[in-house]
Amino acid sequence: MTRPLRAVVVDDERLARAEMRTLLAAYAVEIVGEASSAQAAEALLADLSVAPDVLFLDVQMPGRTGFDLLDALDARPHVVFVTAYDAHALDAFRMSAVDYLLKPVDPDRLAEALGRVRARVAEAPSEMQAEPSGRLGAHDRVFVRDAGHVWLVRVGDVRLFESEGNYTRLHFDGPDGRPARPLVLRSLSALEDRIDARLVARASRSQMIGLAHVAGVDEQPGGGLRVRLAGGGEVAFSRRRAATLRDRLSL
Repeated sequence: MTRPLRAVVVDDERLARAEMRTLLAAYAVEIVGEASSAQAAEALLADLSVAPDVLFLDVQMPGRTGFDLLDALDARPHVVFVTAYDAHALDAFRMSAVDYLLKPVDPDRLAEALGRVRARVAEAPSEMQAEPSGRLGAHDRVFVRDAGHVWLVRVGDVRLFESEGNYTRLHFDGPDGRPARPLVLRSLSALEDRIDARLVARASRSQMIGLAHVAGVDEQPGGGLRVRLAGGGEVAFSRRRAATLRDRLSL
């Protein structure tokens, strides 16, 4: 990419934010905003006229955590966690984090993380093309283009939709039977609005499943559900969203 990466830095420690500014100054990165809490970051991201490419995000902050912030965002940038603790790494990558940096940040590791972000941004995200009127049904076929590949996929064949910043990654099997995971240049909420509501169920702010692909459902402590998808993968539903799913899957 030719333009600088646009970044937002979220950390409750002023000195930590200053250190990130200093480190990022050595690279083609434009810091378009800073926040000292998840609450402030959510408001900042909503007010920015142009979405940032990457969010450098601390995990443990007063009030809400970095994970809480991501759960609150319908569309989110690529995320690089920057934290003093390695205990949250697994959860971070489950939320599709690009990288996980430990404080104090090593410049070489930061360079690696920025390389991964640039690679994600440079991916040729596709557009889901369909008639502008009406919602997409299970048998509607849409063109999906990504990184030089083109698919003509039935909406009902998509088993999982996952938010990645302002894009959504689709999970389905290609014509050759191999798993395909292209990016679509639409937010998850925008796709939810375009697809017949009877076909999909929102599991969280970052995931939505195709109901035709539910292979099994397991009860979880606290009233949640874990849904197993045909073709592989599991998706967790919170207690609130699980109650809605139970109603939809009941006779």
